[in-house]
Amino acid sequence: MSEDLTTETATTTAAGKGGRRRPARAVRTATRSVRTPGGLSLRFDVRSGLVVLLLLAAVCAMSVVLIGQGDFPMAPGDVVATLLGNGTVAQEFIVQDLRLPRILVGLLVGAALGVGGAVFQSISRNPLGSPDVIGFGQGATVGALTAIVVFQGGSAAVAGGAVVGGLLTGTGIYLLAWRRGVHGYRLVLIGIGVAAMLTAVNHYLITKASLIDATRAVLWMTGSLDGRDWAQVWPLLAVCAVLIPLALGYGRPLRMLEMGDDAAYALGVRVERTRLVLMGAAVLLVSVATAAAGPITFVALSAPQLARRLTRSPGPNLGPAAAMGALLLLAADWAATSAFGDRLLPAGVVTGVLGGCYLLWLLVTERKAGRI
Repeated sequence: MSEDLTTETATTTAAGKGGRRRPARAVRTATRSVRTPGGLSLRFDVRSGLVVLLLLAAVCAMSVVLIGQGDFPMAPGDVVATLLGNGTVAQEFIVQDLRLPRILVGLLVGAALGVGGAVFQSISRNPLGSPDVIGFGQGATVGALTAIVVFQGGSAAVAGGAVVGGLLTGTGIYLLAWRRGVHGYRLVLIGIGVAAMLTAVNHYLITKASLIDATRAVLWMTGSLDGRDWAQVWPLLAVCAVLIPLALGYGRPLRMLEMGDDAAYALGVRVERTRLVLMGAAVLLVSVATAAAGPITFVALSAPQLARRLTRSPGPNLGPAAAMGALLLLAADWAATSAFGDRLLPAGVVTGVLGGCYLLWLLVTERKAGRI
């Protein structure tokens, strides 16, 4: 293992003796390079690694707190003991069968949305290039509502409809945005137009549904972790276990894509193949997350941006975005179940309110910077 030092220049305003300005100080940020015997070289940013560790610690703490909440409250120590197999029969039933699946779904959905949002924002080179802004979430919702309203399907059919709807929407947006390549600006504009049309389709389906189906559809559209069990955990875990490492493996080519197609070509990146693989993985992650918990809005938009501000590192920051997405969703679920007294809100309502405020702040910031 070797250590590389990248230097950033920081100016100073203080003057030394005789009124002379002090020379600028160099701020040194360490990155470590790991080289394997096979010739593989990996660079590790120390600050990003520390941020991920802190976010994971916060995720674990939030998970213990959430597992301990409910009609049968449990102390954090009892929760940890039960997770390690030292709890009573009643505690193991409450934790293992009732509360742990909900937490795991929240973790996986948040991580999937964080990675999906980071991929699309990097590909589009636009902080507004989020799946729930450019139509992929709305496409998954159309598929789920079609299964509910048209076919009166069960939970498995609704989940399958959400996945199919998301994949079809992703394919359609990619083809519409294609013109000798997929340009980020064109992808965002087409995605926003498709999102508006799909939102209208969703409203049409609800107006044509019976009262029971319409109620069921509206409840699903709010996005919630209520009632989640192991049937939702295992498919979501299988998809995330395959696609999140795949996206992380493409992190370096994705960072090169942010410099533009020409620069990426010059650096040896297969631009369209890389873009297609990453978009396919991100669309599937978002679709499966929507199928498991409903349309949880704004997590995919805010998690990558917050992670980048914490790491202060350029590039997609896929690992920090995944950890931040999991933390945001768990925090929203905690607020939904604890901050409003006896009224239990769906997590999607909280993420929608907070995400809307964040979106307004982001738009104002981008306008002041002259980027929009």
